[in-house]
Amino acid sequence: MAKRSREGKDRRIAGLLLAGGRSSRFGSEKAVAPLAGRPLLAWSAAALAEVCETVAVSAVAVSEAAILAKSMRLGVVVDDPRHARGPLAGLAAGLAWAHALGFDRLVTLPCDTPLVSGRELSRLLADLGAGPAAYAVTEDGPQPLCAVWRVDLLGMLGVRLAMGRHPAVRVFLDDIKATLVSFADAAPFRNANTPDALALLEADLAVRR
Repeated sequence: MAKRSREGKDRRIAGLLLAGGRSSRFGSEKAVAPLAGRPLLAWSAAALAEVCETVAVSAVAVSEAAILAKSMRLGVVVDDPRHARGPLAGLAAGLAWAHALGFDRLVTLPCDTPLVSGRELSRLLADLGAGPAAYAVTEDGPQPLCAVWRVDLLGMLGVRLAMGRHPAVRVFLDDIKATLVSFADAAPFRNANTPDALALLEADLAVRR
């Protein structure tokens, strides 16, 4: 899945699709739930592939999401068992993966935001500047995992998680003084974290077709 920029130079940007959550509100693994005939995981992976040189999936090793990722020839990144559980453990594993491959930025996208496209992710990358991270904010509130991160955050985050503490993602973003990137249109960030929410997205897409 390696990509090159229009100038022909390698983009040192990796993408991580977050599919390792418990999906407790959904009732089953939402990453493999279909939307318009495609798994949610496939929608988000395609968006990441628009701006990233390579893409992996953060998932439980023995899970439907991991099986689907491998069938799509995507790497699977598993949380470090020494880290406190939660979404930041997935981020830390992704940062470690990206660092090992020589990348300096990591874009994260949850599997339940299938309408986010490369356009929104490109905006996050453009607005990162010299900061440690940048994340999306809409009129509906912050989208802390629709974000781009400097890979060198790994050391700081890994130490915190290894101490058994898992702060809220927004608290961590505040601590590192991440950049808030405001989006006037909240529609691309609509999530599908319940079956009803997924059904609404399905209905909306059917109207557009």
